Amino acid sequence: MAVIWRLLGYLRPHMKLVLAAIFSMMIVVVMGFIIPWITRFVIDFVIIDGQWELLFPLSLAVVGAAIVNALFFFVRRYASALVGQHVIFDLRNELYRHLHKLPFSFYDQAQTGELMSRVTQDVETMRRFLGFGVVNIIRSGLMFFGVLIFLMMVNMRLTLLVLLTLPPLALTVRAFSRRVRPMYRRVQQRLADLTTVLQENIAGLRVIRSLSEEDHEIEKFNKRHEAYLEDNVATIRSWAFFFPLMNMITGVGTVLILWVGGRDVIAGRMTLGWLIAYNQYLWMLLGPLRMLGWLVNLTERASASGSRVFELLDRQSDIRPPKDPVYLSDVRGNVTFSNLWFRYENSDSWVLRGIDLQVAAGQRIAFLGATGSGKTTLINLIPRFYDPDEGRIQLDGVDLDTIDLLSLRRQIGTVMQETFLFSASIAENIAYGRPEATREAIIEVAQAAQIHDSILDLPDGYDTLIGERGVGLSGGQKQRVAIARALLMDPPILILDDSTSSVDAETEHLIQMALDRLMRGRTSFIIAQRLSSVKDAHQIIVLDQGVIVQKGTHDELLRQSGIYREIHQLQSSEQADISESVYVRAREMVSRSSDSANLKGGHYESSPRGS
Repeated sequence: MAVIWRLLGYLRPHMKLVLAAIFSMMIVVVMGFIIPWITRFVIDFVIIDGQWELLFPLSLAVVGAAIVNALFFFVRRYASALVGQHVIFDLRNELYRHLHKLPFSFYDQAQTGELMSRVTQDVETMRRFLGFGVVNIIRSGLMFFGVLIFLMMVNMRLTLLVLLTLPPLALTVRAFSRRVRPMYRRVQQRLADLTTVLQENIAGLRVIRSLSEEDHEIEKFNKRHEAYLEDNVATIRSWAFFFPLMNMITGVGTVLILWVGGRDVIAGRMTLGWLIAYNQYLWMLLGPLRMLGWLVNLTERASASGSRVFELLDRQSDIRPPKDPVYLSDVRGNVTFSNLWFRYENSDSWVLRGIDLQVAAGQRIAFLGATGSGKTTLINLIPRFYDPDEGRIQLDGVDLDTIDLLSLRRQIGTVMQETFLFSASIAENIAYGRPEATREAIIEVAQAAQIHDSILDLPDGYDTLIGERGVGLSGGQKQRVAIARALLMDPPILILDDSTSSVDAETEHLIQMALDRLMRGRTSFIIAQRLSSVKDAHQIIVLDQGVIVQKGTHDELLRQSGIYREIHQLQSSEQADISESVYVRAREMVSRSSDSANLKGGHYESSPRGS
């Protein structure tokens, strides 16, 4: 009920429509009362007493009541549906905005298909409840108690007999509700699992086909689909058992009316018209009870979906916005890392351990290290994708956690190893961060990124639509589009995460030319796999297990005994990239040397002060 009450709170901004639906519903209920009353007059006074002059006005009354009923029934349905659509429009927008605020730590564990299911299927289930369930619950309640009071005034003895059917009916509804509640939650989770598999298969279709794993993925989808089917069938089985049982119990009331009421008519204690009208009113009384199963079903589905949606909305971001934010202007690009310690959520191992680093404005800083050494984690702390557990980062002397997030991230341009492009035109992708940019500005940055000529070769030039994630462009072309996008933003700080790792030598040369243009006059943080990409850096930082083990220029590091020089020798002799195996071999060679202890340091396994 807590979930349902919270969901009903979304009706407040649309109370005019809600009141219109309730008022129309009350008119429909009143018209429902009038028609059996008129029927009683037709039978008792026209058919039995022969007062035929009353037939025409009573017929007009029935027609008039039917017209009014139809008119307000339309208003009720239209207003109810409109309320549901408006509320879900608000809720889905709130949910979508909230997803953009959730931290990267949430998306590290979340499944895309699961999130899609909550935003689409679960929200749609809630719409059906708000659009039809709420008004029908009110209608059923008003009709039940209104008809009950009226029938007790007409014939107390007969009404009390009918009420004998209510306790078993209530127990049946309660049993049905308790049985289907966990069932619907399982069904919603099964649907989310199915959506996740579908999304992953579509996104990874090329990998699946390249490895000839179609049969395996089809089998996996079938298993999830079968589980979803089985839970749905179990729910339908409950419906099939409980609904006939409820109909049977309500049918007992009709038998009592015919048996006892018929005897009263024969004995002269009740007119035939009253008996027929009473039977119609009884169906109006039992109708809400018969509808209870449908309303319970709708409510339980909404409750199951609502709990999943509100669970997402209640998830708070680990990145707290400052109370009195600083808004940046004229950023120079001085970055200072002070005693940084960091570990990921639900992990006991430290990824970064006591990182201290000063970067002057306009410097190029390169990071090297094996997988898991903390390179990507460190640069992800700069735009506050994550916050450190201890220590701080400053930009031009200002702590990052005091700067407005939007203002901070607008100062940072990022070119990732896996470039993401949207299903839009080339021009729209380049101008994504600055949609107001002119075509001349877009062309200018494309020329600087060495991609202009390739774009002109496309069928529609800059207006060429590319597929999802940039399908239709080569890896090098996508990288250069991303570089052009970063150039257009004109940020004072750049983050380049392994931007040339998976391209051929010619494409690497073009990308490197574009990157050189991009990094001029900007503070740049580079993660690279090739020494040719880092040797011109002002500082080269070698990380090992979250600790800085070497720091200096290319020439300085070559003069030192350490991992960097060993990597350089291995790469030069084998003409290899800085692959994981080369890095491991270099570290092993250094570990065997006499300088190993000095490189590792005694604080490797320590923890931050006070942690």
